[in-house]
Amino acid sequence: MKRIVVTGMGCISALGPDRAEFTRRLLNGESGIGPITFFDTGDSLVKVAAEVKDYDGSRLFPEKQLTQLDRFAQFALVSAREAVADAGLEFKSPLSGRTAVVHGTGVGGQGTQEAGYHRMFALNEKRIHPFTVPRLMPSAGASWISMEFGITGPAFATTSACASSGHAIGMALLILRSGMTDVAVTGGSEACVTMGTIKAWERLRVMAKDTCRPFCRTRGGMVIGEGAGTLILETLEHAQARGARIYAELIGFGMSADAHNLIQPLAEGAARAMRAALDDAGVSPDAVDYINAHGTATAQNDPTETAAIHAVFGSHAKRLAVSSTKSMHGHTLGASSALEAIAAIVALNNQTAPPTANFREPDPQCDLDYVPNTARPMHIEVALSNSFAFGGLNTALLFRRYAGV
Repeated sequence: MKRIVVTGMGCISALGPDRAEFTRRLLNGESGIGPITFFDTGDSLVKVAAEVKDYDGSRLFPEKQLTQLDRFAQFALVSAREAVADAGLEFKSPLSGRTAVVHGTGVGGQGTQEAGYHRMFALNEKRIHPFTVPRLMPSAGASWISMEFGITGPAFATTSACASSGHAIGMALLILRSGMTDVAVTGGSEACVTMGTIKAWERLRVMAKDTCRPFCRTRGGMVIGEGAGTLILETLEHAQARGARIYAELIGFGMSADAHNLIQPLAEGAARAMRAALDDAGVSPDAVDYINAHGTATAQNDPTETAAIHAVFGSHAKRLAVSSTKSMHGHTLGASSALEAIAAIVALNNQTAPPTANFREPDPQCDLDYVPNTARPMHIEVALSNSFAFGGLNTALLFRRYAGV
């Protein structure tokens, strides 16, 4: 079976405009969560989010292109540009046709959709923006990436709520293993800090009113975030042939469906995805050192994920370092798997487990080592990244430190 490696990474999030700032703040335990500034939260119960600060698309895109780009597609391109430059790739023929683009999103152009509805129903206008459909479609991010770089191989989007970019990365892995392509640009993007989105999530009663405290007894729920993450995956042969820098090896991918409930998580389903990733990699549970948990800080998710980890890892579960970086960059829905995969690779490369920020006191139902508040230098050979979505759609990605062999 072909070995697949990570040769480039890029991201934009509440922790900063690029991977360097993301890494610095992640390992410093700094939170990007703060008061919502995008709209008036006067009558809202939820007034916090993890916004991308000081972002100005006009500095990054020409005016004509900007009229066709929803914020989520802009983020997709920003993260892809950084990842491609980081990998040192140019997509000239024949590589353009031997490269795939698989980029996920949970809701796509939410800002565009809300702007259109506002014009129609609040302002009573008869017409909306002519690019409404191409701006809001979930595949817009993948399409713009393929067009910007002239990539003519397989290109599509994945949409599976909070596991969207996990499925994207997994599909890219399978495409590369099949021999269909040599390179894949993969990840996910989301820009959902809008009044309608926040109001909708507010009604589910799973949102925090102050900040995100995963696995903590005093946790109050999730905090919506925005941003994007992109990985460059290559076959090991292709990466070695061009002398590429290799960050990590993607050795396993697992996915499962709970077949249980649209919004209630199921430990058995999460456990199946983790076991599938371990089986795919051919490694034993005790080979894993660090887990970047789904860790949403909701009442149901955290003990359910804890139970699933116990079920998969047995006695080794107590020796694992487990953290939720959503405590810093928020829950970026369809982009979360990509940002958290980058966080797991950061852990491998820095031999440091990122912390679970904002942690106050343990919950008896959450009895693992959650690396509270302060990053921990430690030996990390294998890292697992979990994403468990509404609808019971689960993914698990397993990365190994690349030893140059």
